[in-house]
Amino acid sequence: MRLPDHPSALRAVLFDRDGTIATTDREVYREAAGWLGARTGLDTRSISQTLLAHWQERAEGWREVRSEADEEAFWAAYMDALAQRLKLGRAHAAALLENFPYERYLKAVPDAREVLSRLRARGLKIGVLSNTFPSIDRTLAATGLADLVDVAVASCAVGVHKPDAGAFGAALERLGLPAEAVLFVDDLPENVEAARALGMAAVRIDLTGQAGNAIHSLGALLPMLDGPA
Repeated sequence: MRLPDHPSALRAVLFDRDGTIATTDREVYREAAGWLGARTGLDTRSISQTLLAHWQERAEGWREVRSEADEEAFWAAYMDALAQRLKLGRAHAAALLENFPYERYLKAVPDAREVLSRLRARGLKIGVLSNTFPSIDRTLAATGLADLVDVAVASCAVGVHKPDAGAFGAALERLGLPAEAVLFVDDLPENVEAARALGMAAVRIDLTGQAGNAIHSLGALLPMLDGPA
């Protein structure tokens, strides 16, 4: 975990979203299954398992999405396929998407709001760079963090995904800062290394607590920025 010798030189912290400041809310899968089961008579446990499996099998399609219109088309096709898989009519699938949109399945990690607030209180800009759909603003709003984020960049909207240098370049441009003035935090080692190669300070976070060379909570980031006593 390489921070500058003088953390006061930092002007912003750029966070990944999933696995860093937000995580999947598994309870929503159960809520969605219960909602759909009550309307169709299908077994809720089977629905829940199918919802999760369907996402895991088709999720990579998001990489080709480039606009809000593309994203809307992606979800329409996604739900049509889900309806076929569950042997349901399109109306049920459309209602499921309306009541349980993508952003509803995300929640902030427990200390995210406090950490982002304290970083902003130090005068640091807060950015988010995520490999995700163009609707990143909606997901941040759904997690209750949008008001604490100055710049949010979705890789789909940029057209290039981390760890490609172009994704980081887009975020730095939006922040209006050089790489050496930004600390990057991500859960994937390849993204951390890519950021370092561009001259950014970078820290890996592992919320499971299993990775050795990583912090295991967002709160652990704060004392690292205090510098030498």
